[in-house]
Amino acid sequence: MKRLKFHGVKEDYLRLDFKGALGSWTSLGSELEPFLQALEKYAGEWMPDVVEGKRRRKYNRAAIWKALEEARDGDFVTIGLYRTKWPALDIAFRLRFPPRSPELFCTIDVKPLSLFNEEERCRPFVEMVRAWASRYPVSHADAHSSDDGEVAGAPLFGRDMQTSIRDGFDKIYEVSWLNVFGPKLVESVGRERMLSTPAWRVEELPNGSIFLVTRPTPADFASDEARLAQARAHVHLRPDLDFDTVLRGLRERSALLAPVEPRFPPDVEPFLSRVVDRISSHVRSRKIAEFNAWRPPEPDEWRPADAALPPDVEDVERARAHYRYLAEHLVALLHTKVPSVFDTTPESLSDVDYEFWRQEFPRVFERQNIDTLAVPAIGAYLGEVLVRHLGGQWIPRQKLEEAQVLVGDRVWLPFVRAWRYMRTCQSLLDFSLTQLYRVAERHRAPG
Repeated sequence: MKRLKFHGVKEDYLRLDFKGALGSWTSLGSELEPFLQALEKYAGEWMPDVVEGKRRRKYNRAAIWKALEEARDGDFVTIGLYRTKWPALDIAFRLRFPPRSPELFCTIDVKPLSLFNEEERCRPFVEMVRAWASRYPVSHADAHSSDDGEVAGAPLFGRDMQTSIRDGFDKIYEVSWLNVFGPKLVESVGRERMLSTPAWRVEELPNGSIFLVTRPTPADFASDEARLAQARAHVHLRPDLDFDTVLRGLRERSALLAPVEPRFPPDVEPFLSRVVDRISSHVRSRKIAEFNAWRPPEPDEWRPADAALPPDVEDVERARAHYRYLAEHLVALLHTKVPSVFDTTPESLSDVDYEFWRQEFPRVFERQNIDTLAVPAIGAYLGEVLVRHLGGQWIPRQKLEEAQVLVGDRVWLPFVRAWRYMRTCQSLLDFSLTQLYRVAERHRAPG
């Protein structure tokens, strides 16, 4: 099943990974009733409103049963539960059927993580997981910041911060904000030792699992207080570890995630702001710092006006019309993803820059098509923006790379810029359309 994705600016979110054993398979409805009942009781403001199997339906029990029936594929069935409003929710819900041991797999992503910055908002989530873990025995389950999990090196799906598959789920490798340790892990640590863990909440469940929550809230996971609590719990459960070493590693993770104030080069700030908004939040701070230190090369695709090449075409107006025609090719290429491309404005140049970067266009598409189709369209479009918004004038040439746009005391070579721009994904940054326009804008004649 194709899962829906969070849209818009990428933010950290709370992620729960839960895998529990199912009991009797004689009645699927009665077996799943406690799971759905707890979800509906505790979800509150992040309650799903959409069920998706083979098709999308409004959330209700009947829709869930129908989706499970339609989506079954052999021994498994997977459906999704989502929200169409903020806060965002993405639940992947999967069942494994007999003859294999029946199991329930559930991954819950609630966005943004900042939703869980108050204890009264976190308590229902904690109680929901406790209810599930009490009813469906687990080997391990956890809930934590997705960004911190990524920085710790965990995979995107099926993250297991407690144990290593390689070692047969017999060792605790990480302590999350919320943890459920199954009987095997409890046995490996020692029940009394685990129950004495220094944490906000430690509870033995009826099925022998231990439920552990390090602090009342997960949103402040990167604070020093939270890292101290995380380190104390981890080292208590793993006395072979050194407290200072564990704490230092956690603090290093916090430093990697600490917000960085953008100080981008002004000429490319509109473009780079779009880029960092769409970069995964766990690497955004590092990318902002990288862009703060980076400076694109100064555009040199120009000549002094008195060194301009004269037109060498028979019909100047026809050549200018041809440039407008080529610019329309870029509109045709990008209008679905970039509606502003119809406007031929400086702002649309930043949108075009971003879209080519997002698509990794120079890497993904065939070089011949880029050079013969995309480069002429991009160069003509850039030239048209110079003409329409800076009072520029095309000086046509038979060779596109020699075509010029006169703006003030300079003539600009938009097709040369477009060719450089489309070499690599890095060149989209180094030779952005946005930057050339801003430099040309500063150098045009006053008035």
